[in-house]
Amino acid sequence: METQVPSDVQQSAEDIPLFRKLSYSLTDFGGNVLFVSISTYLLYFYTDTFGLAIGAAGTILLVTRLLDMVDAPIWGFLIDHTHTRWGQSRPYFLWICIPFAFFTWLTFTTPNLSGTAKVIYASLTYVLSGILYTGISTPMTSILPNLTSDPDQRTVLNSYRMVGGNIGLLVANSVVLPLVQILGQGNDRKGFSYAIAILGIVSIVSFLIAFLNLREVNVTQVKSISLKQSVKATKSNWPWVLIVVTNLLYWIGTTVRSSGMIYYFQYNIHAKSLVSVAGGLSVVAVAGMIATPFFVRKTNKRTVFIGSLMLASIANILFQFVGSNQILVVALYCIGSIGTGVAASMPFLMLADAVDFGQWKNGIRASGFLTSIGSAFCVKAGSGIGGFIPSKVMQYFGYVPNHIQTTRSLFGINFSFVWLPAILFLLATVPMFFYAKYENNEAQVRADLASQN
Repeated sequence: METQVPSDVQQSAEDIPLFRKLSYSLTDFGGNVLFVSISTYLLYFYTDTFGLAIGAAGTILLVTRLLDMVDAPIWGFLIDHTHTRWGQSRPYFLWICIPFAFFTWLTFTTPNLSGTAKVIYASLTYVLSGILYTGISTPMTSILPNLTSDPDQRTVLNSYRMVGGNIGLLVANSVVLPLVQILGQGNDRKGFSYAIAILGIVSIVSFLIAFLNLREVNVTQVKSISLKQSVKATKSNWPWVLIVVTNLLYWIGTTVRSSGMIYYFQYNIHAKSLVSVAGGLSVVAVAGMIATPFFVRKTNKRTVFIGSLMLASIANILFQFVGSNQILVVALYCIGSIGTGVAASMPFLMLADAVDFGQWKNGIRASGFLTSIGSAFCVKAGSGIGGFIPSKVMQYFGYVPNHIQTTRSLFGINFSFVWLPAILFLLATVPMFFYAKYENNEAQVRADLASQN
């Protein structure tokens, strides 16, 4: 039953105060302190802490992600059918934050199991944390079209969100390993469990603040639609298709990069301690995110997207030419992080336009369905494939955990961390070259939709 939205939800799109922009940033911050911990450390945790063979660990990452990524459109469909006094997307921050934190903690908590039981436990905890991440990350994106109809306001809000997400990435990359060492006192199993528990509490608080402060202004215009209608919103929605393809390739590339980082730093340049340093210094990516609205206004979204992917690719290729020079390696990682940070922000902004296009083209506004596939599906499929590929490459080249690596296995780690992400980032630019005619028509789409209201 549809519940009338309170009058305080009906605020002007131009009246979004600073505390609400900051609250929106906390959604991606809260998601990333846990999700980045998974994407960066889980493969290493499985192989070097939990004791799984690297082939088995990579297969778990792929299979469980392929299984649980199908829930993305389901969550989107649920959001499209949610009508509460709190809004459409916002209540999911309240409902999902505690289960998401709990199952992520279980993913990094290792009971005394062996053999098949260990694999089953790892698979179940990972897939459940993934399902819940989709449940809380999908409304981060689907709420944007409902926070405001103003494209400039959407750009600003998305910039705040991505800065918050990057700070969450910074926290995860810079504090997890130190916390593991401090809290574990040499016992990495205990250290990882305690570290993720602390980050879980931080995540819960962040989502609760966002829930309390955000407001949706367009929800009174949204009606429940059937699954068939949701799927129809994708018909001839070519800007959405192009965004999905680019975002999927981006997430495969960035996950390959992040999951291979700790192996490259530990075995190829013998500087495992620099993982936290590089992760902390990558906060410079925030500068790129803050500047994103400026660059979008001066150029356009597709140009910013292509440029950021090119920057990330070039920075990765240059690793090959600096050898084990730790200063240059960290500098290049930070430069590449500016590219990946800006690239990560663009699909979430552009999906709001794809929602408008779907309504203009097909008469159906399916915010949850379209954004869930364009964001959560791509993140999960990309992270699963991106975790699987380097594990298989390193397995093929003879990687053995906690041992001195052979020249052949070092080559496999180098190829996984340096070249694979660079290639994938370049491939991700291709669909954006076909996006121009749709972006050029966005003003007409908005004008036509406004005339219908």
